[in-house]
Amino acid sequence: MRLASERHDRNAILHVPMSLDPKAASSSPEEPHTTPLPPKLLKNVLASRLDIASPRSRKNAASMAALCSSMAEEAKLIQQGGGQKAVEAQHAKGRLTARERVELLLDPGTTFFELALFAAYGMYEEWGGAPAAGTLTGLGRVAGRLVMVIANDATVKAGAFFPMTAKKVIRAQTIAMENRIPTIYLVDSAGVFLPLQEDVFPDQDDFGRIFRNNAVMSAMGVPQVTAIMGMCVAGGAYLPVMTDTVLMTEGSGLFLAGPALVQAAIGQKYTAEELGGAAMHAEISGTVDFKEPNDHLCLARLRSLISRLGHPPSAPFDRADFVEQRDAPLFPAQDLDSLMNPEAATNAYDMHEIIARIVDRSEFDEYRPDYGRTVLCGYGRIGGHSIGIVANQKEHQPHTAPNGEKRTEFGGVIYAESAEKAARFIMDCNQNLIPLIFLHDVNGFMVGRDAEWSGIIRAGAKMVSAVANSTVPKITIIVGGSYGAGHYAMCGKAYDPRFIFAWPTAKYAVMSGASAANTLVEIKIRQLERDGKKLSDPEKQELLESIKATYEAQTDCRYAAARLWVDAIIEPVETRTALLLALEAVALNPDVAKFNPGVIQT
Repeated sequence: MRLASERHDRNAILHVPMSLDPKAASSSPEEPHTTPLPPKLLKNVLASRLDIASPRSRKNAASMAALCSSMAEEAKLIQQGGGQKAVEAQHAKGRLTARERVELLLDPGTTFFELALFAAYGMYEEWGGAPAAGTLTGLGRVAGRLVMVIANDATVKAGAFFPMTAKKVIRAQTIAMENRIPTIYLVDSAGVFLPLQEDVFPDQDDFGRIFRNNAVMSAMGVPQVTAIMGMCVAGGAYLPVMTDTVLMTEGSGLFLAGPALVQAAIGQKYTAEELGGAAMHAEISGTVDFKEPNDHLCLARLRSLISRLGHPPSAPFDRADFVEQRDAPLFPAQDLDSLMNPEAATNAYDMHEIIARIVDRSEFDEYRPDYGRTVLCGYGRIGGHSIGIVANQKEHQPHTAPNGEKRTEFGGVIYAESAEKAARFIMDCNQNLIPLIFLHDVNGFMVGRDAEWSGIIRAGAKMVSAVANSTVPKITIIVGGSYGAGHYAMCGKAYDPRFIFAWPTAKYAVMSGASAANTLVEIKIRQLERDGKKLSDPEKQELLESIKATYEAQTDCRYAAARLWVDAIIEPVETRTALLLALEAVALNPDVAKFNPGVIQT
């Protein structure tokens, strides 16, 4: 990656010669200073070496297109929810589906950035599956405001809560809390899915946490508005009532126990309307604030209420004036499809190519570019937002050791000097209130005698500590592998990124599939040999392939997304768009805790 310096713009550093003559040094309005200004001297515009017309790039682009197309088809299937019959049943009740409701709720011409679409992917198949975990979550615009939407999908098991449904709602609430995003709930749920109640009900990240979050969000001043647009039963009845404002459509129900349970428990016989209908709650119990005749008018009322919300103080992060046409990256985002081969176990490429296609005007002030080269650090802007970037460099890099020995460092591997550089950069960003973006394609930390002698454990601990204690917003994008402790150091899910996105090429694991499979096979062979069984070479190969297939399936980004280890799978071309939205969201929270790195290994 080269640096170009041909552009002239507002970030130019101008060297103006100074005269030693005091008279010449002063200027007056009548005699303006007319010394000609030289060209821009700062070399911070990235240039691209990616040849999208090469056979390799064309092959990569075709493979990436096929992978993205395959995932898009799976996404469409998930978006059908419980299927056409379930949709027709919902319409027969005079109700819209969750996706129809969200479409009417959002501002016309805007898009819904859906989060956790692949939640519960491949799970609960013995119960017929739970597409998208039976609920929709995502960011959209209502009356011009960025909001979080959480909507039960009644076409999936009547909107019942599976274990992953509760976790998905909690993750959406967590994002809303951390970023102070107004939150809208569209409730239409039968409550807990009883066959799996032991995995839904009791734990810290289970069903009850949702109501706890309702209370905490309200106390934090995060606006919450709920529309009851169907059944709201048992423990789930607390959710709407613990939010700030409650709307309810006629024909909906809100009760702790329905007619059948009431009759069985205490022998009394009442209709659903008597127990918890909209009229009763609007006129007798006083539980709901607005009674609406149907979904359409309820959503219109929601939009009206959101339009009147006040505006909190702005965050302290810097944002420059931004015009998309003027400040767009110099290179098309579509080029990213050509960068790596999705079918390869690993790829060697220049991470600058990705950065050049996501930062404004492809301008990147790289921090210590000649030191610790397997991790790139530097400053840029996205949508005018000031950001710091920490990224794994996938090209092998030359290195000179302190004793003068020259060697090549492997791309995607974190060495001691790159970990120390990254730790210092992360601390600088916290000191200067600059949000951080992490771009993962990491094999892990370097191992071996030389690595241990260099203090790799100490340096790695320093980087992990800086990430863990960082208080500025962190946004993570996994573009390739994310293995072992490298995943932690690059701000994996356990390190509180405000958002974590993954390309279709992303892979999660303690180690790569081939390495893990060989290790697991050796362990299995020893176990069998202790029992007196010796495997033939074909049997060993069959065992290896079986273990490798299972392990590879578990490293797939859809496996991660199913378990909410990532918030969304995005195509490479969508990277800048996702970051723009995430940066807008994190800027809604004006509070930044004091950064205290604790005891740092030195």
